[in-house]
Amino acid sequence: MSLHVDIRKRLGSFRLDVNLTADNGVTGLLGASGCGKSMTLKCIAGIEKPDEGRIELDGTVLFDSAAHINLPPQKRRVGYLFQNYALFPNMTVRQNILCGLNREKDRAAKETRLREMLRLMQLEGLENHRPAQLSGGQQQRTALARILVSDPRLLLLDEPFSALDGHLRDSLKIELRDLLTRFGHEVLMVTHDRSEAYNMSRMIAVMDRGRLLCVKPTKELFADPGSVQAAILTGCKNTIPARRADARRVEIPDWGVTFETKQEVREGLCAVGIRAHYFSPDARQNRFPVRFVEEMEEPFEFILRFRYAGQKEDSPPIWWRLPKDKRPQSFPAELGVAPANVLLLYE
Repeated sequence: MSLHVDIRKRLGSFRLDVNLTADNGVTGLLGASGCGKSMTLKCIAGIEKPDEGRIELDGTVLFDSAAHINLPPQKRRVGYLFQNYALFPNMTVRQNILCGLNREKDRAAKETRLREMLRLMQLEGLENHRPAQLSGGQQQRTALARILVSDPRLLLLDEPFSALDGHLRDSLKIELRDLLTRFGHEVLMVTHDRSEAYNMSRMIAVMDRGRLLCVKPTKELFADPGSVQAAILTGCKNTIPARRADARRVEIPDWGVTFETKQEVREGLCAVGIRAHYFSPDARQNRFPVRFVEEMEEPFEFILRFRYAGQKEDSPPIWWRLPKDKRPQSFPAELGVAPANVLLLYE
């Protein structure tokens, strides 16, 4: 099972240019609001038409501008879960799910599929409830049931947790992840939340201003984002311009320091990233004098902000994040960073 997308579309001054291959499970589309994630899904589903390009799903061409192919949404066998779930408010759970079986003429077959989906989605006993009588999680499962009952070859999820509160969101991540594992087909999930992308996706495609920056296995992306925007989207609090000193060293003029690196420094380096939890008073390498600036307390962590002794005055303070039980009694005079934790960022 595989999805190949190579499309371009212009909307005023915005240009979407995506070349993506997804297979073997859940691929997350991670990016800031307005970067083109949802538009990409709509083009795949047939809701929007690209200006040019080609979309192919499991060997079936859904769209090809050169060959003048543009299958209508109902013929693509693509399930699309909208942010607000788009349930029919005056229909019951049963009626909403049966909408996904409108092409099935056999009543017995319809009833069998309905019962299977109610059981799978843990909606038994709620058949006669309307959306307003359901919790956020029940609404989400009803919307998914309506999609999955039609046996789609591809599932598109557009910010599937955005309508839920924090507690419910965390519990439903586990439920939905297990469900998607059993789905057995490709899933493309749009999110701007790095935790959702990390928890739900096997691969992550990073988007920025209409273009695809990279596609990497999830853990590999967080370990080595490769670009400034990818580092920021994966939660790196400290990104700073840098230049190559030699094959294993980078100069950071704004901080007044030079760091050793584990990775080889290639030409084209433009910045480095240091995640806030990478600093340590025990690290012996990349160790320099620092001075404390301010402290912020969170429920389970402290954020300590500091400056290097030679740091430029107009350069912002640096973030150091640590668990509450690891907070030192007095701020250390020096902090270090392991060479492996210096993220090299390129254009």
